[in-house]
Amino acid sequence: MLENSDFAVRRADHVGFSVASLDSALRFWVEGLGGQLVRVGDMDGEFLGEVTGAHGATVRMAVVSLAGQMIELLEYRGVDLQHRASRPFDPGFAHLALIVDDIDSLLERIAVYEWMPQGKPQVISGGTRAGTKVIYAVGPDGATIELMQLPKATKNHNAD
Repeated sequence: MLENSDFAVRRADHVGFSVASLDSALRFWVEGLGGQLVRVGDMDGEFLGEVTGAHGATVRMAVVSLAGQMIELLEYRGVDLQHRASRPFDPGFAHLALIVDDIDSLLERIAVYEWMPQGKPQVISGGTRAGTKVIYAVGPDGATIELMQLPKATKNHNAD
């Protein structure tokens, strides 16, 4: 905790992804990964412009709950969209890591939704995550998730 601070960060609320098609994104997060649709809606006007910097835009949005995490999906319209997917080594890149039971089966399942692994799953050889199998998968909009399969002895424990 910061001393002499007038603020405190309480917790993370959600992770957001900008998407080209809200309908396609919902198919992936709900049908593909098993998330639960929490709400859908539209945003526009001065509020949206001031919060996001996307002045003049309208947004179709949805919130999905998956494994205790809220995922916000945002389809921006009415602004000049420049699709440039970032790479894991580009400054500003972000990803969401998910603990899964069977990484290979999930990779097969998400391929149907055009999410592609960036290589072959690898096993971490040392440290606190030793034995964990990991892989990045990138979706059609360039969003990235990391899939993590814990070693059998620790599957019932929370990941740190």
